[in-house]
Amino acid sequence: MGRPGPGSWTPRNRIFRTGIQDAAYPRISLIPMSVQELYLRYQSVLRPLLRISPLLGGGVILFWRIRETRVPLTRKAIIIPPLGMSTGFFMFISPAMRVPWSWAVISLLLGAVVLSYPLLRSSRLELRDGVVYMQRSRSFLAILLGLLAVRLLLHDYIGHLISPLQTAAVFYLLAFGMIVRWRVGLFAAFQRLSSGPIP
Repeated sequence: MGRPGPGSWTPRNRIFRTGIQDAAYPRISLIPMSVQELYLRYQSVLRPLLRISPLLGGGVILFWRIRETRVPLTRKAIIIPPLGMSTGFFMFISPAMRVPWSWAVISLLLGAVVLSYPLLRSSRLELRDGVVYMQRSRSFLAILLGLLAVRLLLHDYIGHLISPLQTAAVFYLLAFGMIVRWRVGLFAAFQRLSSGPIP
């Protein structure tokens, strides 16, 4: 079989390469690109996305908070957000996302002990007609903006010490610790206020 013409499809266009080497094509592997290789290839797009991820996370928290002042709060509504967020731990399957254990523990504790405190202080529950609602708080938005500013400042500092992918992992752990502690506090407050069968 002759070689393909200049306009024809060639193995060089394939994502998963064949591992066959001849005079025309370099040796290539069947193994797909790693997370690190994908990041290096698309870093012009991924770097800005990683940079604004704290803003997206803050928007999600604000959405939760506003919704919970308008609809009755249930145990399920309190528990689902941290459970859904926990799926992010699958990122650590990739070696490029892993950080030292000390960094991981400090990030979780910082989120759970420090950053969650203002959220807990500004999140109060109340009974209305026998069901539990979140109280409206004028200070919540200011507190959330302050937390975002702190996270962005920390992001700039930590980004000079470790890779962008590791920085994203650290801030995931920071946010996870904050969300889990916040929701645990809400669950305890809900249990004190509610009575009867589970909503």
